[in-house]
Amino acid sequence: MTDIHFHNTKSGKKEKFEPIDPEHIKIYVCGPTVYNFVHIGNGRPAVVFDVLVRLLRLAYPKVTYVRNVTDIDDKINNAAIENNESIQVLADRFTEAYEDDMLTLGVEPPDVTPRATHHIKEIISMITVLVEKGFAYENEGHVLFHVPADPLYGELSRRSLDEMVDGARVDIAPYKKDAKDFVLWKPSSQDQPGWNSPWGSGRPGWHIECSAMISKHLGQTIDIHGGGSDLTFPHHENEAAQSRCANDSPDYVRYWLHNGMLNLGAEKMSKSLGNVKTIRDLCSKHSGEVLRYALLSGQYRSRLAWSDDLVIQAKSSLDSLYQSLRDKSGSLTSSDLLINELSFDHYPKGVTEPLTDDLNTPKALAAMHDLAAVLQRAESEQEVFAATQMLLAGGRLLGLLDQEPETYFKQGSKEASLSEDEIENLIQERHAARAEKNFQRADEIREELSNLGVELEDLRGETRWRRI
Repeated sequence: MTDIHFHNTKSGKKEKFEPIDPEHIKIYVCGPTVYNFVHIGNGRPAVVFDVLVRLLRLAYPKVTYVRNVTDIDDKINNAAIENNESIQVLADRFTEAYEDDMLTLGVEPPDVTPRATHHIKEIISMITVLVEKGFAYENEGHVLFHVPADPLYGELSRRSLDEMVDGARVDIAPYKKDAKDFVLWKPSSQDQPGWNSPWGSGRPGWHIECSAMISKHLGQTIDIHGGGSDLTFPHHENEAAQSRCANDSPDYVRYWLHNGMLNLGAEKMSKSLGNVKTIRDLCSKHSGEVLRYALLSGQYRSRLAWSDDLVIQAKSSLDSLYQSLRDKSGSLTSSDLLINELSFDHYPKGVTEPLTDDLNTPKALAAMHDLAAVLQRAESEQEVFAATQMLLAGGRLLGLLDQEPETYFKQGSKEASLSEDEIENLIQERHAARAEKNFQRADEIREELSNLGVELEDLRGETRWRRI
């Protein structure tokens, strides 16, 4: 068994991964709140933990991956009111948009995608248990978790109660026994979505949703819980507290993994700050695979500065990988690997070793370029085939190189000024001009295509082209 190491937020250090049950790995990642199109920062955890799941599936016989959808939230309520539509219609629309965006980024669908509104029964049941055990109380139609009742509260974010800022992302209100207490259930007015409960018509708080969905689909203890570093406190701290107390178990999550934020300039990319670049908008100019490469270019726990230069560099790097396949391997893609169910032995160590060392994707990407260089130097058919297999295997693990090279180079953005047919017609016109020794016209066509973002390459009696 290949050893895998992760940086565990709970301990603050890198640890060897030792699963609860080596026959079945359980992982949960916090998904989106669906009230608008998601920005590229929301794509980072999806891509990072997609690579993680791909890695785990190599090492273990069964991995169950759950990524939730938060489809009940005040932001959703407000957006639905502004649009004069129901929360379900709005949430359905942006859930579908999110799933489409993730497919564009090459993210494989999770095994389970639970929605909060489909788990109201489980949420009410867990809140009831917390009240009966004395960890929660009802007041003025609200049910709140009493933070001082949990002696382990603060261990994930490594904060003492005295160090915590009262009211961080929760309201300081008269119905609370302690300012740090957080809402499990809140009352709904007639114009707000609500469900019947022992405490009246209401809706769940944010934190309890994840606890209930994890318990339903993965059980009371899981191997890995992932999400953005901005969720460590209070969301994951609160989630851990209520799950520990409801389940009578201090071992709720074995390994907490948190990805760093994505910055635009000096600030975190955030809808509330209004400095977002949506995946949908970016994909009008760049392929999803280029965006995925850019997201993997930084180590997942570090902050990543998003910029046009980052995307340009990602495209250049991805171009070079595809170019090696185009030059040497024709139309092979990662789906053409000889063995469908591959083990670590069938993957290049230069890629797997950094990934088993806390998902070091920058080092794994560097290894991909080393493999591409090996492919370019290969001479015999056997050498070319072996080098291609290694490059494509590394690509499969990283979620890259899943297109035919010709398709990759010819795909255009929505803003592309020329269609493929128009490009091919100009190339044929250029061939005719050269045959007639009208080299001036042939050069004019090359320059015209170049100005429109199309680069020509004359090779062995044929002309290949690529969008640049």
